[in-house]
Amino acid sequence: MQPTPDFDAGRLTRSLLRRSRQGALATLMAGTGDPYCSLVNLASHPDGSPILLISRLALHTRNILGDARVSLMLDERAEGDPLEGARIMLAGRAEEAGADQEEILRQRYLNAHPSAEAFVKFKDFSFFRIRPTGAHLVAGFGRIVDLGPEQFLTDISGAVALLEAEQGAVEHMNADHRDAINLYATRLLGAGAADWSCTGCDPDGMDLRAGTATLRLDFPERVTGPGELRKMLVRLAGEARAKE
Repeated sequence: MQPTPDFDAGRLTRSLLRRSRQGALATLMAGTGDPYCSLVNLASHPDGSPILLISRLALHTRNILGDARVSLMLDERAEGDPLEGARIMLAGRAEEAGADQEEILRQRYLNAHPSAEAFVKFKDFSFFRIRPTGAHLVAGFGRIVDLGPEQFLTDISGAVALLEAEQGAVEHMNADHRDAINLYATRLLGAGAADWSCTGCDPDGMDLRAGTATLRLDFPERVTGPGELRKMLVRLAGEARAKE
């Protein structure tokens, strides 16, 4: 059975990648090649690919250093039967962050997991980024789709100015515009009232968090610079207020 025309597999996969904060990481045991699975915390790169902060003392890290091939299972954590919620199996290769990538990975990971600040200082912990080679999405009967990376990752080409300004924008929104963030969450995304904050911005949208709950606010148009981002956020705040 083919998915219905209104089903956007790429959008759902992107949303799961952005909203997920934990996942089951599968690696290959060094020496034997046997499968090994572990629970990990994660955040997302501006393009949506997963970021890990893992210790070299952990078995999964030693496995990755021997064979970079991994898979990552993410799900919606739906109430009731978990098999009724959407989930993806992401395949790819885990790469340790180079000096040119470490700062953006650190910022994005700590925005998603502030309590991990202490671990960043430990010498045995390093940031890794999973470079996806594909995803298998299961979203219900007749909604099982295989996707290539180009179908679910965010295009960040031409968005250098936005990425450079991202952390400043996140801090500014959280310090001065929490009312707007809460309007995005409650009136545009239908979430309950909570202390919502911004954890990241990218050309396609904004990531929000309140405690363990996460949301994805998609932009109606792509943005590539801080000026465009400011205009988009003002526009969305106006749309949210109009829904009162």
